[in-house]
Amino acid sequence: MPPTMPRVRIPLRLSHGSRAVIPSAKPQWVAQRAYGTVVDGPVAQSSQASTFEKALTATAPRHNWTKQEIKEIYDTPLMKLAHAAGAVHQKFHDPAEIQMCTLINIKTGGCSEDCSYCAQSSRHNTGLEASKMIQVGTVLAAARVAKENGSTRFCMGAAWRDMRGRKTNLRNIKEMVKGVKDLGMESCVTLGMIDLAQAKELKEAGLTAYNHNVDTSREFYPSVISTRTYDERLQTIANANEAGLSVCTGGILGLGEEAKDHVGLLFTVATMPTHPESFPVNTLVPIKGTPLGDREQSPFDVTLRTIAAARLIMPKTIIRLAAGRTILSEEQQVLCFMAGANAVFTGEKMLTTACNGWEEDNKIFAKWGLRPMQSFQAGKEEGASAPMREGAEKKKSQVELGR
Repeated sequence: MPPTMPRVRIPLRLSHGSRAVIPSAKPQWVAQRAYGTVVDGPVAQSSQASTFEKALTATAPRHNWTKQEIKEIYDTPLMKLAHAAGAVHQKFHDPAEIQMCTLINIKTGGCSEDCSYCAQSSRHNTGLEASKMIQVGTVLAAARVAKENGSTRFCMGAAWRDMRGRKTNLRNIKEMVKGVKDLGMESCVTLGMIDLAQAKELKEAGLTAYNHNVDTSREFYPSVISTRTYDERLQTIANANEAGLSVCTGGILGLGEEAKDHVGLLFTVATMPTHPESFPVNTLVPIKGTPLGDREQSPFDVTLRTIAAARLIMPKTIIRLAAGRTILSEEQQVLCFMAGANAVFTGEKMLTTACNGWEEDNKIFAKWGLRPMQSFQAGKEEGASAPMREGAEKKKSQVELGR
C-alpha cells in the first residue's frame, strides 16, 4: 500500500472455532473510498430512510402522503428523480408496454363553463361552432378504426357542464359504451359532473372508466375556472369511484401555475382513498380566443419531473401523456416512457387539438422496443375496479378458448 494513502485499522473478528488463513500476523489495513475520496473510516450512513428512499423501495402504494413529502420527491434533482422513477416503473409495470387510447368528441362546443384553457367554452371567441351529439353508429365506426390501429381504450368526451336533464343523451351514450365493450375495448367517458345514480347507470352499461380532471392544485384552481368548484370536481370523482368505475383524473401544466401547484396537484390525487387508475399529464395547448391563448409553452423538464414524481408517489397508476404530446420530440417522449409514463392518446385528433397518429406511434414503438398494452391489463391488479376485473377475466377466457 502506498505510504501516502490514509489507512484505517479494521479488527479481524472470528466466530468460536473458526480458522482463518492469513499471510502474516501483521494488522490488516483497508483503504475505504467514498465517491472517489479516500477516507479514514466507514462512510456515515443515515439510520433513517428519507422520503425519496422509502418511495424507491416501496412494495405497495400508500395514500397518507403529506405535501412536504411530495415536495421532497418533486424537488429531487431531475436526473436522480427520473432514474428512480424508472426503477419503480419496472417494479410495478412492464416498461415495454404502452397503453394506446383514442379520444373522440361526441358533442362539440357550447359549454357554459369558463375554463380559461378550453376552446369549447361558449364564453370564449375561438371560432369553434357548437354541434349536437353525433350518432351512435358514427362513434362505433370510429371505435372500430381505433381498434384496427392498435388502440385498446376508446374515450368519448362531451362539452357540457353536467348530465342534468340529459336523459336522451345518457341513453345514447350508454349505447356507445355497450358497443365499445362488445369490441373488447376499454371505454372511458368524460361528461362533466355526474351524480352517483348516473355513474351507476354508466357502469351497468359496461363503462370501464370515468375521466374528470382536477386540472391543478386546489390553491391555483380559482385562477383558471370560476364556474365549477374544486370540491364539485372531487365529488364527481367520488361518485364514479363509489359506483365501482375506474377513475381517470389528472392535470394540465402551463396554466401559469408554479412548482408548488404541481405538488398540490399530486397531493390531491395521491391522497385519494383509491389512487386513480390512470393519471393524464396534459400540457397546455394555447388556443387563440381563450384567456390563456397567448401563454408560452410549458417547458419539457416540468413534464418529465411531474411524470417521474407521479410514478414514485403512485406506483401502480397508469400515467398518460395526453394533450400537448405533439410538441415533444421522439426522444423527449421516450424519456417520459423511461421515467414512468405508460399510456398515450393516439389517433386522428384530441377533443379540439392535434394528436399524434397511429402510424407515427407505431414507428416509435418499433424503434425503441415498445408494444401496445393489451386491454384490461389493469384488471389483473389487486384492487382493480369491477369493470376492469370483469374485462380481464373475459379476455382470459377468450384466450383459453382460443378465440
